[in-house]
Amino acid sequence: MRSFLRDNGLSVFFLVLFVAALIGQSIAGHANNNEELVMHGQPAVSYVQFVTSSAFLVDVAENWQSEFLQFFLFIFATIWFVQRGSPESKRPGDQGTGSDAEQAVGRHARDDSPLWARVGGWRRAVYSNSLLLVMGAIFVLSWLAQSLGGLVVANDENAQHGVAAETWLEYIVSPEFWNRTLQNWQSEFLAVGAMVAFAIYLRQRGSSESKPVGTPHHTTSVESE
Repeated sequence: MRSFLRDNGLSVFFLVLFVAALIGQSIAGHANNNEELVMHGQPAVSYVQFVTSSAFLVDVAENWQSEFLQFFLFIFATIWFVQRGSPESKRPGDQGTGSDAEQAVGRHARDDSPLWARVGGWRRAVYSNSLLLVMGAIFVLSWLAQSLGGLVVANDENAQHGVAAETWLEYIVSPEFWNRTLQNWQSEFLAVGAMVAFAIYLRQRGSSESKPVGTPHHTTSVESE
């Protein structure tokens, strides 16, 4: 167990934080939801009813989809764009997907390379883009869950105010949907851009996301120096 935690400490750390934050969100959201129900003269709901409701689903899904969109775009952008001096970027001139030799695939693969890196055809093509594919798939599924959950919530509110129910297509082009969605997107894009730019000039000793403290600002790829 000690060896496992040492080798996987970063993943375990963020998994624990994620679970704790999700539980905290559900508890606070349940309390807030019941306060609003009581204010409108409606009966409170149980914790299980709340965490299985569309209201909770849409709050969780709208954050997930923005996070995975952020990483999807960042992974894609770092293939083709560079930022001189940032450890988040390849060196200027290294844009593109790289040669087979650089990527250690096919006949250039090592004995301990992943199997699908050593073979050819569709399996290598899929594995070569698997990170982008998975991030994109999670984004699309989260976005779909957000839109479906948000539609249920919106139609519940419409029913309370005697307004006709919306269709899914009407909801996903509505100002309410895009107001909620773009609030999350703009903050994610700002955070990624700030990380790329700040890491050129600022340092954090010991972090893999930072260049060594004494590295010149213009240095992009520390490993190649």
